[in-house]
Amino acid sequence: MLATLSIVGTPIGNLEDITLRAIRVLGEADVILCEDTRMTKKLLAKYEIATPTMSYHMHSKIAKVEKIFALFEEGKNVALVSDAGTPGISDPGSLLVSQIREKFGAEVTIVTIPGPSALTAVLSIAGLPVTEFTFLGFLPHKKGRETLFKEIALSKRTMVFYESPHRVIKSLESLAKVLAPERKIIIGRELTKIFEEVAIGSAGELISRFTEHPDTLRGEFVVIIEALN
Repeated sequence: MLATLSIVGTPIGNLEDITLRAIRVLGEADVILCEDTRMTKKLLAKYEIATPTMSYHMHSKIAKVEKIFALFEEGKNVALVSDAGTPGISDPGSLLVSQIREKFGAEVTIVTIPGPSALTAVLSIAGLPVTEFTFLGFLPHKKGRETLFKEIALSKRTMVFYESPHRVIKSLESLAKVLAPERKIIIGRELTKIFEEVAIGSAGELISRFTEHPDTLRGEFVVIIEALN
């Protein structure tokens, strides 16, 4: 039988946001590859899944990748998860998929087990036209950053990116310099968790909101910028 790599979407916050198929696949896999095994084991414990885990993340060495290759050479069924959401979306899982395709070709079957994504979750409640949108992932910290904000300001498509709580104010300050005051920004944070929040306003209004309430600068942020009309 061919070995299988299953790309499994897992909850972005609320552990109930997982499909029946994902639970079955995680339970049937020989090994689950995780960004952080401690995080994944919380999910596995909730659904009484006893499958062994192995860490795989952006800092994994060549030796770890070779161990993963060995699993496929043995015909194992492997599941890949991220800490939250769908692997491969702003996530090192995309590199592993590429490496496996290159090394094994059709000898390893790669299947998707669709599930949650912070990107689609926040777009679904944004109330903006999303027939077309551009997803930028996490923005670069330095090189090309200001140029990218200028491109965002001129875009006639809805623009979306991920941001950390430590950099979201800086991003909003950069946006305030290039966006017209009437240009709407929507920020989703702590999506599906107890303190889920969606904030809407101009860049300036959102800077004031988060500055006045620094306790809300927690969790991962998804930033949506209204298209230029």
